[in-house]
This record gives sequence, structure tokens and C-alpha cells, in this order.
Amino acid sequence: MNASNPTSAGGPTVAGPPDPEHDPAASYALEPAYVEALTRRVAATTGRSVQVHSPLNGAPLAHVPQSGPADVDAAFARARRAQVAWSRTPIAERSALLLRLHDILLDRQEEIIDLIVWESGKARKHAFDEPLHVALTARYYGRMAERHLGTRRGMGVVPGLTRVDLNRVPKGVVGIIAPWNYPFDLALVDALPALAAGNAVVIKPDSQTTLSALLAARLLEEAGLPEDLYTVLAGPGSEIGPALIERADYVCFTGSTATGRGVAKACAERLIGCSLELGGKNPLLVLRDADLEKAAEGTLRASFANAGQLCVSTERVFVADQVYDRFVERLVARTEAMTLGATLEWGNDMGTLISQAQLDTVTAHVEDAVAQGARVLVGGRARPDLGPYFFEPTVLEGVTPEMTCFGTETFGPVISLYRFHDEADALARANDGHYGLNASIYSRDGDRARRLAAQVRCGSVNVNEAFAASFASIDAPMGGMRESGLGRRQGAEGIHRYTDAQTVASQRLIRFAPMLGMSDETYGRVMTANLRILKRLGRA
Repeated sequence: MNASNPTSAGGPTVAGPPDPEHDPAASYALEPAYVEALTRRVAATTGRSVQVHSPLNGAPLAHVPQSGPADVDAAFARARRAQVAWSRTPIAERSALLLRLHDILLDRQEEIIDLIVWESGKARKHAFDEPLHVALTARYYGRMAERHLGTRRGMGVVPGLTRVDLNRVPKGVVGIIAPWNYPFDLALVDALPALAAGNAVVIKPDSQTTLSALLAARLLEEAGLPEDLYTVLAGPGSEIGPALIERADYVCFTGSTATGRGVAKACAERLIGCSLELGGKNPLLVLRDADLEKAAEGTLRASFANAGQLCVSTERVFVADQVYDRFVERLVARTEAMTLGATLEWGNDMGTLISQAQLDTVTAHVEDAVAQGARVLVGGRARPDLGPYFFEPTVLEGVTPEMTCFGTETFGPVISLYRFHDEADALARANDGHYGLNASIYSRDGDRARRLAAQVRCGSVNVNEAFAASFASIDAPMGGMRESGLGRRQGAEGIHRYTDAQTVASQRLIRFAPMLGMSDETYGRVMTANLRILKRLGRA
């Protein structure tokens, strides 16, 4: 592609829109009976519905019933009743349900992927990541819930005389507000540890991708989840979101930093906890000793997976002077070779953006950068010939702080390249700004890269990988620093957030007060002597 002319011919390979005659899966998600079986699971009695369309080609997908305030009240009332019995269900039984779900996800992955592609427009290989990640999460908490939730013994103040048991008590009903970019994945990966911990879940998915959350509800039921423990509400975020927060015992939100601030304020007003996974302007560093082929391949995945609509995707690439030209040559060649397409079949490297609003944002960021002097090395234009919201994978050079895309999250297939002279400069620039979600470092020296990673202010840093190494390691907590969020999903922290810690302390033989006629003064001297003895014995 001509770098000076973003509207020139050339660039990524094109695949056509869905064709039911040649793509047997193309009509799958539009089967009326299938859609009706999903939409009747919405907790809605208003009689209103909203028609949703596929971003692939604008085809209508479903009329989704809309929930109202009375439905929110009723959903939480039913969830509270169901949660009481569920919290008393042995952890082993809850874990077994997650392991059954794991197998269902693998058995039904083609159905799941078809629906995700129709509803979100992403390439099939990126839709595949969703049931895969949910299966990993289900298996992890299915195997580890007992370890994370079981009562454990703590150290009592007086050895042998004070016993301390530490319990994990479920919060109650967890409210989840899920985004559109990974609609099936994020309908479940936050819900599964909440359910494993003994909570009920009421979820409000994004209005553009409600069907994926409804399929999640269906599969949970098939795995054996009792009724009313996972309820799907549908409606405008401005109406249903505040109502959900007003009733929940804990809130899990994934979305923009601006909306996350509002969620945090509403939760603080009620003195309830929340976890927030928010925006990012994620950096990727290519050091002078990097394997440039691997770095170019990894940068491509880091930047253009799901058309860049991924919280942990890369938007800023810092490349050492010594290898900059060679790296750029490889990256541009790989980007030009990408296959774009609006089909349900395997083989596309990138799908479409989700909506006109997302396309407008991406277009505005690129046009603003070009108008102020940035150079388009590849891509740089919308592709209405492919679908209503397609935008080419785009690599920019010469982006400066005055340009919108320099520090503002684009959330689309657009990256900016920057040279760096030394690693201290690269780290400083990677840490610039207000976000801190994910980063990547490419180097042949893993030890050195890990030392540098410890200086990057991000919740996760991947070495010689884009984002999958940390994202798929379910035992490792995942979340943001600074304005990229609060709290963590995955690992022990990902399930402990849905519980309250309870201490049960049992005392025998002695009491913490004067005994046997001892005066208060004598009691004080005895206790002081005991503290000195315990220190000498190495007690914590």
C-alpha cells in the first residue's frame, strides 16, 4: 500500500460477506426458533423489544425483550432466595458444575463461535478464543475452588490456647455489567468464580450483544445450575445499570474508564465493593536484541486481534533504533498480507468493528493524525465494500502528542510506531499517560526483559508474547493499574473479591483479662513478658 495515500489500492486480502449458499453456518444464528429460545430467557415483562443487527452485514438478528425497573427488582428478589440455598451447597458440588460446563463448552464450541461471529463481527479465530478462555476458567475454578474458599487455620495470639479459623463468606448477589467486545467470554469468566463462591449473579450485557449472554445462561442451566442463580437483564445501560448497582452486594464492571468512574462512585455511596477493568493505551517494546520475525508476528496479533477491540490490545509500539527499519518492513508486509472478511468461516485474519460509533471513532483518530502530519504505512481507510463497519488494519508513523490517537484509547485496528534510543527512554514513554493495563516486551534475553517488565506500570506484562500468555494463565491475576481499573479477575484474587473474610477465634483455658486475683498492673507486666518471649521464639 502506498504509504502517502491511504485510499490507494492494495493492502489486506478481501473475503466476501456471508453467503448462505456457500457457507452452511451463515444462516445458523438467524434461525427463528433458535433465537426465540434464547430471547425468552431475558428477565423482561415490559412488552418492549429492540431489534439488533449483525455488524457483519447489517442483517437483523433478533428482537430482544427489554427489562424495566420492576424486572430488576424481581430478578434480585429471586436471586436472593436462590442464593441462600446455593451458599449452603458444598463447594465440591459447585466445583463439579463448573467441570461439567467445561465439557459442554468444548462440545458446543461451534455453536458458540457461530453466534459470537454473527453478533460481534469478529473473525472466527478470534471468536474461538472466547469458549476456550471460558473453558480454562471453568476448569481452573472447578479444580481450585476448594483451595481458595475452604476454611483455613490462622495463627492464634497464644499458641495452643487460641484457635483462629478463617472463612470465606459469599457476598450474596453479584451484579455484572459486561461489554460487547468479548460478549460470551465476559458473560461467564467473571460469573463463574462468583457462582463457585456461593453467590447468585444478575448480569446486564451490552445491548449490542445480549444473545451471547443468553447462550451462556442456557449452557449453565444444562450444566445443572439451579434456577435464578444467573439472570440476564436487557436494556439501556443508563437505565438498567444504575438499578443493578442499587441492588447488588458487589459489582463487576468491564468497560470504559469514564463509565467506570461512575460505577465506582455509585458503589462507594452504598459502601459495597467493585472490580473495574477499564481502558488502556497499551505499549509494546521491541528491544534491539529481539527476534524480529517473532516480534512482528506478535505485534500483529497484539494490535489487530478482534479488530483492535480488546482491552489488552497494543496501540503504541516502541522500537529500538538499531532494528527499527527492519522491524517496520516485516510488520508492514505482514499487515498487507492479512485477510479481511465478513464470513463465519475460518481463514479471516480480521473481522469488522462492532458499530457505526466505533467506526466513527477510528476514522476520526486516523484522519486527525494524518491531517497533523502522521504517515500511514499501511491501511488507513474504511472498507464499506466488505461490510458497514470495516476499517483496515492501520500502522501510523510520526504520531505526536498533539494528535488524538497519541494518548487517547482508539479501541480499533490502529497502532502508532515510535523509535527509542535507550531502554530508559522506552520505559519512560511506555509509562507515560494515565493507563496501565497490559504491556509486551520482545527480547532474546528473557531475564533482562523480566527485569524491565517490573518497571512497567501495567497490571500484566508479557515477554515475547502479545497478551495471551498472561490472559490465558488463569492462576495469574489480571487487571489494571492507575486509570485502567481496580481489582483483579483470575487466580485467588478473582474469586476472593466475591467473598467477605470472616475470622472465628476460639479461646480456651485463659482469658484476656486479669485472672486469679491478679491486678490490672500485674496483668500488664505478665502480658509484656509474654510478648518478649514470643518474639524470641520467632512467632509472627
